[in-house]
Amino acid sequence: MILPTEAASLLAVLTPAFTQPTAARFTTLLAGTLLTTGRRTVANILRTLQYLAPGHRTTYQRVLSRAPWSALELGCVLAVFLLRHLIPTGPVVLVGDDTVDGHKGKHVYGKTRHRDAVRSTHSFTAWRYGHKWVVLAVLVKFPFAARRWALPILVDLYRSPELNQQQKRPHRTPAQLMCRLLRLLLIRFPGRTFIFVGDGGYGSHEVARFCHRQRPRLTLVSKFHPEANLFDPPAAHRGKGRPPVKGRRRQKPRAAVVAKTKRKSLTVDWYGGKTRRVGIVTQSAHWFKSGHGLVPVRWVFVEDQTGTHREEYLFTTDVSLSARRIIGLYCGRWNIETTFQEVRSCLGLETTRGWCQQTVLRAAPCLFGLYSIVALLFHRLPQTKRSGGVSWPGKATVSFSDALTGIRRWLWAESIFRQARMQSLIEKLPKRVRELLLTTLAPAS
Repeated sequence: MILPTEAASLLAVLTPAFTQPTAARFTTLLAGTLLTTGRRTVANILRTLQYLAPGHRTTYQRVLSRAPWSALELGCVLAVFLLRHLIPTGPVVLVGDDTVDGHKGKHVYGKTRHRDAVRSTHSFTAWRYGHKWVVLAVLVKFPFAARRWALPILVDLYRSPELNQQQKRPHRTPAQLMCRLLRLLLIRFPGRTFIFVGDGGYGSHEVARFCHRQRPRLTLVSKFHPEANLFDPPAAHRGKGRPPVKGRRRQKPRAAVVAKTKRKSLTVDWYGGKTRRVGIVTQSAHWFKSGHGLVPVRWVFVEDQTGTHREEYLFTTDVSLSARRIIGLYCGRWNIETTFQEVRSCLGLETTRGWCQQTVLRAAPCLFGLYSIVALLFHRLPQTKRSGGVSWPGKATVSFSDALTGIRRWLWAESIFRQARMQSLIEKLPKRVRELLLTTLAPAS
């Protein structure tokens, strides 16, 4: 066991998802991925561990390509541990989005051309060849951080219509894949309630209808279309003809905002854990789509009174939520974008080189899960062992790179040096030399 005893409770939950030999190699790869800098290929991980990873390298490569285990089951196990220890009671706030992972190679499974939202603008579309991952994460507020962290738990691969047709699989959009992940959480946690927050891609009538069917256990908060068709509920059927499916037409959100020039001012939670003064217009109505019926919604128009942020239309399927709560929930969604950036820069998301189906479907989700594991381990570390973070003027909280550095220093000092029988030698070094050695071995990327 390379990982110290503080990680035993987490490993006790994760390892039953594997056979005993695979569990030992998976734990070794987990520790090696935490310690490795640069590419997160199996060869580079084994180069970092050297003799601490016994056996032939192909036995570790088969953990991703051939070993019998389920990445989806592993994500569910991680979700159980996370909710049990960090959010034991109350509603769970979920955030979801998709991100494009560039992956080179002619024979890479599932690779196709996607729009890169990070590099695209309103007037220019950047395309990238690789994978699109649909990620569902839990928002958690740690005492050492100012903003909430989005910890990924479930990940699914979006496949192109051509690939689905080739494999005789029904095609599913990212929104439909997200509904599958949400349904899985509802099944695995029958006693919990969830609030799902997504961007405009997940603010469709289809997703709203799905969340409305799962009320009161699931609520949707997302961006709203300013030209959405809104109606009153249908009147009672009088017994003649077909029953009405909708009532009187209501003003569309944009027209309602123009008609009401006076804005109600609120101080709301904003991006980055801050607060801001905004003006709002809000109404409740029923969102209609032909052939799919009505969904009761509460929409909110948000106008930043400082003038630095664009106007937004938001909505929720829980009409009892206040406008302040809706805005605060949606602003917390941006934390998953920070997660994507940190998984790329600190955990090497786009550096994997597996190409077969099993490896592709396991490598990237494991890196997303590693983000959550780093946050959990750092949270469980004693305050005296959270060292090595980079500080600068104005920085008051811990970032993910600080957490990863602290975990790496902890692994080197508490486990690697001891197993290499170098603990006594390291302790004899002058404090400045020992600090320089750990800083060199445990960078933040």
